[in-house]
Amino acid sequence: MNRWMNSPARGCNQYKPTFIEHLANCLTHGLWIIPSIYASWVMLESASTLGQKANAILFGLALSCLFLVSTSFHTISWCRKQSPLRFYLHISDRAVIYVFIAASYTPWLTLKKVGWIGYCIFWMVWICAVLGVAYSYCFYERYKRLETVLYLVLGIGPSVAVLDVQCSNDGMYELALGGLVYVLGVIFFKSDGIIPCAHAIWHMFVVAGAGLHLYAIQTYLMGSSSKVQPPAHHFIGDG
Repeated sequence: MNRWMNSPARGCNQYKPTFIEHLANCLTHGLWIIPSIYASWVMLESASTLGQKANAILFGLALSCLFLVSTSFHTISWCRKQSPLRFYLHISDRAVIYVFIAASYTPWLTLKKVGWIGYCIFWMVWICAVLGVAYSYCFYERYKRLETVLYLVLGIGPSVAVLDVQCSNDGMYELALGGLVYVLGVIFFKSDGIIPCAHAIWHMFVVAGAGLHLYAIQTYLMGSSSKVQPPAHHFIGDG
């Protein structure tokens, strides 16, 4: 079992992955860097309005940065035990998750008519994302329960928008399912030293959730304006 998993970290100490875990951590996100860049380009090319293009750029950048930063951090961690670069990449790896989740929900809250609940959720997810980024940079590896709570709020909260949708439900199930996948993945995110390759499994939940949202955004929100109802609130201009 030592080849697959080390003992859990104690206190605020960091978990030390085994060779196999390092390899799995790098591959489970590294393999998706190029596909994510390509998918982002396809999404941008299919966007037909200014609002769609803005959302495609936002989501595409967040998606590509998620895999790129994660892979960079895990590669540096594998090659160099401690360094300033590793420290800042670790902070960025945590921070980009908050931005990515918020960017995943933003198209649904700006391109579809979701009413006042959608208006509130839009601000909630971005406030939580900013708080999450601030936490990552100010309280590195401290108050880990707060970190988990912020991930859960971002994963669950936006899915509530499905309850107040005032237009077609197309894509809403994928939206909610993607949020559920993120939430389930947090179980593995907090299971290093308990479940072998737990962090790599968490990576795959992130890939699955991102894939669901990418499919839904591309299918239901990009392209002909006939697929998208006018938004109730213009957070991102739709020229």
